[in-house]
Amino acid sequence: MQSSHGADSAGTTTPDARDRIAALTSTPVDADGVMAVALGTAAWAVAGLVMLVFFRSDLANAGDTWWLWVCAVGCGLGLLGLPYVIRRRNVYRQHENESSRGQLSP
Repeated sequence: MQSSHGADSAGTTTPDARDRIAALTSTPVDADGVMAVALGTAAWAVAGLVMLVFFRSDLANAGDTWWLWVCAVGCGLGLLGLPYVIRRRNVYRQHENESSRGQLSP
């Protein structure tokens, strides 16, 4: 007898359930982090510019101009992190190429 979650009474997974589970598996979208850091840096820059252009007086009136500094620091840290993740990605790719050619020393 099969239960509603794809296992029979013996506790084994049915082929149909295995197919559904296999369809749900995924691979990482950005394993090296370059795109994430670049998009995050751009997002902080856009947020800072929007606040500076459209909400500067509102932030000043509320005493919340520190939000501009939050955006500046987020953008700055992203700019510092970008060369790091690019260098790391290049090392990963070099290691991948060497190991695929069999040139990797133990």
